[in-house]
Amino acid sequence: MNIVDNIEKIVQSLSVVNHKVELVAATKTRTIDEVQLAMSSKLIAASGENRVQELLSKYDDSITWDFIGQLQTNKVKYIIDKVRLIHSVDRYSLAKTIDKEAKKNNKVQDVLVQINAGKEESKGGIFLEDIHAFLDEIAYFENIQIRGVMAVVPLDYDDDQLKRTFDKVYAKYSQLKTNTFSYLSMGMSNDYLIAVESGANLIRLGRAIFGQRG
Repeated sequence: MNIVDNIEKIVQSLSVVNHKVELVAATKTRTIDEVQLAMSSKLIAASGENRVQELLSKYDDSITWDFIGQLQTNKVKYIIDKVRLIHSVDRYSLAKTIDKEAKKNNKVQDVLVQINAGKEESKGGIFLEDIHAFLDEIAYFENIQIRGVMAVVPLDYDDDQLKRTFDKVYAKYSQLKTNTFSYLSMGMSNDYLIAVESGANLIRLGRAIFGQRG
């Protein structure tokens, strides 16, 4: 089964929910040819890269790019004019830098606030109970548009733990949702069906689209 067939199968599997779900292809270590093939399906909203250097090495302005990995403040300037959406804003200093670089580029940068739903020390992200305070802290930046939240969950959670965690994130998102604060990004290749059933409307898929890494 090829990449486009995989994408069509994923889209078909999303018929279990009655809301629109946007697909971002997680393209870490994938070749530009694979990225272009995935985007040719017209079913992928963006190609999502985890690393700045890899995004720059693959960059093609005919492709819509998102940045989905941890982002260092000193790397923001290299991607600010190249990405649709930054999924991983998790600290004030990063938001401040994105705002500054976006202003230099005469744009308003769409971002998601990253939530550390499992409170893992090894991962970035804001704890659910701290999200309101963080949003208040960064709300005055004029060149950032906060479009929603992106949740990361522990890889070792079973289905019941995943469902409970996704439901908690959805409950918090529902409190915050507005016309512009509308993205709930959660779910990857191993758990996206549970995520969309809990209300996710953006999913980040790598292996489900491209197959196992070589």
